[in-house]
Amino acid sequence: MTIWTIQSDSAAPPESKAMSVTQKTRETGVLLQTALKQQQGRDSQGAARTYRRVLDLDPDNKFAWYGLGIIAQTSGNTFEARAAYDKALKIDPSFMSALFSEAMMLKSSDPDRAVGLLKRAVAAQPKAATIHMQIGQILAAKGRDSEAKDAFRSAVAADPSLRPQVPEPYRDSVSHSPTSSPPGSIG
Repeated sequence: MTIWTIQSDSAAPPESKAMSVTQKTRETGVLLQTALKQQQGRDSQGAARTYRRVLDLDPDNKFAWYGLGIIAQTSGNTFEARAAYDKALKIDPSFMSALFSEAMMLKSSDPDRAVGLLKRAVAAQPKAATIHMQIGQILAAKGRDSEAKDAFRSAVAADPSLRPQVPEPYRDSVSHSPTSSPPGSIG
């Protein structure tokens, strides 16, 4: 006489559970790579399906939420993009890519929110010159000159090659390179 038994996951030995976590992590990694390739190949629908499969395995995967945000933003669905970025940021509040992408999306429609997101990003990475530059540009457009000057100064301090990109009215407020003339001098 043969007896068959079915063992539930809860009755499985601990090493089996660990193996399934490892397998899940491995599968998630493979799916993320697949989604990125699909995105690069301009297969947004396929990439979105693949990111959703990642989220089925790991609902707290910030990379999958971010990928869905990029796809939604690219297709002009800002509501969906913002929701996806916000989910990624709930998982990791200092996730630089999501902070920056959402800020750039909101730059013209909600500049105050964009500046807030960029300030969070720069808090996580203080020497991120491009982020300081973006903050400066948004603040300059809002007429917040003093804050804009500070942001442009930080950008140029982190990366002096950005000085030519500082808008003309603010250029004198950023530090000059050692070979340039002091302010007010001719030459």
